[in-house]
Amino acid sequence: MRGHMFLRVGVITVALLLAWGAVTRADRYEQPPGRQPFANFPMQIGGWRGTQQPPFEKRVLEVLGVDDYLTRAYFAEGRTGVGLYIGYWESQRQGDTIHSPMNCLPGAGWEPTSYSRIALSEAAATTGQAVVVNRYIVQKGLDRQLILYWYQSHGRLVASEYWSKIYMVLDAVRLNRSDGAIVRVIAAIKGEGPEAEAKAEQDARRFAADLIPRLDGFLPN
Repeated sequence: MRGHMFLRVGVITVALLLAWGAVTRADRYEQPPGRQPFANFPMQIGGWRGTQQPPFEKRVLEVLGVDDYLTRAYFAEGRTGVGLYIGYWESQRQGDTIHSPMNCLPGAGWEPTSYSRIALSEAAATTGQAVVVNRYIVQKGLDRQLILYWYQSHGRLVASEYWSKIYMVLDAVRLNRSDGAIVRVIAAIKGEGPEAEAKAEQDARRFAADLIPRLDGFLPN
């Protein structure tokens, strides 16, 4: 039974890769949808107040290939400050594609120590859909951080990089659109033990729930 399931997944994957190859070779003009630039993204989100972070270096931007990005820190009274990064690609046809931040963090010295996927029940009420995101704990020396991230395109929020690629191929064929984004929220873990992790996760979840409704207009549906 499992063998048949893996075979079916393999066949679907190969078919999608072949379809994506045809899409990238096709001479089709892709008109990016209208959207607001991240320069207009609000500094105030709920009870959180933002501060601009230093821009990425040119070599980092060349590796990422993003068309627009946002990097800020947000703070709220009585809560852990959170870092926010959003990267947006107008088109992923010509090799610039979204990839997991877990590919980059080890190069910066951060090593993952735990991983899971969690449902953001706080966000489901505002989005009208189940929101599942990736949850990582990473560590560098004595410093630890909790990371929540997801992929977002055309009103769809998914945790799986695999499924985000599948949806990209399907939407490129169906809608002639391959735009998409990754959203990452980071909260520092202050202290040791499960209580410190729980506090960082609680604050990251609350910020994500406040953030998601504000993404409309900046990440086109």
